This record gives sequence, structure tokens and C-alpha cells, in this order.
Amino acid sequence: MKVLLINGSPRSNGNTRLALEEVAGALNGEGVDTQIIDLGKKAVQGCIACGYCGREGKCTFRDDLYYQIMRAVKDGIDGLVVGSPVYYGGPNGSLCALLDRVFYSLGSFLQFKPGASVVVCRRGGASAAFDRLNKYFTIMNMPVVSSQYWNMVYGQTPGQAAQDEEGMQTMRTLGRNMAWMIKKMNVSEEGHPQRETPVWTNFIR
Repeated sequence: MKVLLINGSPRSNGNTRLALEEVAGALNGEGVDTQIIDLGKKAVQGCIACGYCGREGKCTFRDDLYYQIMRAVKDGIDGLVVGSPVYYGGPNGSLCALLDRVFYSLGSFLQFKPGASVVVCRRGGASAAFDRLNKYFTIMNMPVVSSQYWNMVYGQTPGQAAQDEEGMQTMRTLGRNMAWMIKKMNVSEEGHPQRETPVWTNFIR
């Protein structure tokens, strides 16, 4: 069993990473392997809706970050956790640009696998960013893992999140809940709900 955690902060050792490490520690304690991939500080190309991934099974843009995530997803993961700092009441824009491409091109590998989001803020905007990230899971047939509170941690300067005792406890609970869900669910293709042929309708029709 393995869970991929994406650190959507440009800081590889900031508070978002700290929160994700708390989740990963709880997962490891339940016998689930983890891998954390950091967004980093390089510019991230957004989706251009070219349709290349639909034909070739991968994004047309060949950046290392996307391919690192693609390899992890295609090698087989049982769950996904996405973490982000809060910028103007939302997730990091570079993270959303990456997730648009990941979910559009790799959605078939992610469906029916538990997903969770984690947000870190100084003071406000956490619930709005949390809702935004959860939308990726709920459009892709992914069960959303809950915790004892919304998955948010408070901290401004690096390391300050560790002082948020309730936030850190929420992260640990999230990790244990995800491990429990993965073990209880059949994440293989066998036993998945039968899907209808998708019906596409536009608002102008």
C-alpha cells in the first residue's frame, strides 16, 4: 500500500511540508508507504486543453515535475494527499496549474482511490482553499477522506505549524483515517461500481 503526497508549496521545508510529514508519519505507523513530491520554485505550465493526453496518455508538456507524479501514479498508488499554502483565499496557483494537467491526463488511474487535501495559512482563507482542492477528488470518483476537523494547519514562519497542536493532531487523524479507508476498500479494479457511459450536455443545449 502506498500514498502519494504532493507538497504544493514552493518551500520544500516550510509549514505545508511539515503538515504533510505529520500525515505521512501516521500513514507509516499504520503500515502504509508514502512518497512526498515537492512542487518547487520553477514555473509550472497550465493545461491548454490541446487533447494530447487523450491521444497519448500523458501531458504534452514534458516537465520533470509532471513526469515524476505520472510515474508515481502509474506505478500504483492507493491514495493521494495534496497540500497547499493559502494564497488570497485559495491554493497556490502553480499547484492548481499542475493538478489540472494531472487530473485531466491521469484521472483513470486515480478514480476510486481515497483523496484528501491539506491547507496551511497564517490566519484566514483556509476553508475556501480546502474546498477548492477537494473539487479535484469529487469530479473523479475519488472518496474524500475526512478527519476530526477540516484539514487545516496554522503557521506563518517556517516551523511555526508545529505549534498548532490541534492542527497537527488533525493531520495525524487524517493519516490514520486514510490508512483505515484504504485497508477497508477494494482499490483494485475488481469490485468498483459499474459506470454508465458518460453523457455530456452543455448549457446552451
